[in-house]
Order: sequence, then structure tokens, then C-alpha cells
Amino acid sequence: MISADRTDAASQTASGRKRAADLLARAERSELLAVFDALPQKPVAHQVRGPETGLVMVRGRIGGGGAPFNLGEVTVTRATVRLDTGSVGHAQALGTDREKARLAAIFDALWQEDATKDFVEQALLLPIAERIADAERRKADETAATRVDFFTMVRGDN
Repeated sequence: MISADRTDAASQTASGRKRAADLLARAERSELLAVFDALPQKPVAHQVRGPETGLVMVRGRIGGGGAPFNLGEVTVTRATVRLDTGSVGHAQALGTDREKARLAAIFDALWQEDATKDFVEQALLLPIAERIADAERRKADETAATRVDFFTMVRGDN
């Protein structure tokens, strides 16, 4: 029987890894390179898969809840690396930037290690999350500026 503490820890790790993978996929290549150059010791990464580029079918739904339909294909690049420490990192990103996918996979592997997890969080993931939040805030502000409020005037029955 698995204890509740181990189950909670596993789910927190899984949700944290999902968050890290999402942020790494949305990272800019320049962000990844800058933090990689700032690493005190560069990890030795062996390619397990890729980087390789392919197409993925994107599905959509009308109104977010209608019947699914094939919207079209997008280009995706993925990579898998194994560090000398044994950690395996995976990454997927839209586009054809193979170096970005390779670096993201390295940071995914580093995020899984206790010795480098905090560095990856502080130096890379938090700034990416802040950049994304700022962009979303700016977009929301721009959208709010174009908002039109419609109202109905009730006519009297004179």
C-alpha cells in the first residue's frame, strides 16, 4: 500500500514537472542560452532522441465545447537527453529550433536533480513565468481598452 504522503509528493512533483515543461516550451532561445552560459559547471548531455522536427495535428472545438475537428498541422521539435548523472530530460517546442529543444531538455533534466533544481527555478523558470504573465497582462489591457459596453434603454409606455 502506498502512503498518502508519498502519493501527495508524487503528484506535486508531477504537477511541478508539468509546469517546468510548459515554461521551457515557451522559453525563448536567448533565455535558455543566457542561463546555460551562467551555469557554474556545464552538464555533459548525451542525446537519446533528436533533436528532431516533425508535424503534429492540432485539433479544435467550436466554442470550446463543440465537436472536435482537425484545425491543421504545426511544426514541433523535440529532444531527449541523458546527463552523466543519469537524469533524463525531455522537451518539445513549437517551431524548428533544434538548439532550443536540446537546451530545454537539458534544463528539464537539471530541474529533476536536487542540486540544480533551485538554480533552474530561480534563474530560468521564474523569469520566463514573469515574462509570460507580463505579456498576458499587456494583452488583457489592450483588449480592455477596446471593450464596448452595450446597454438597453427601456422605453416608457406613454
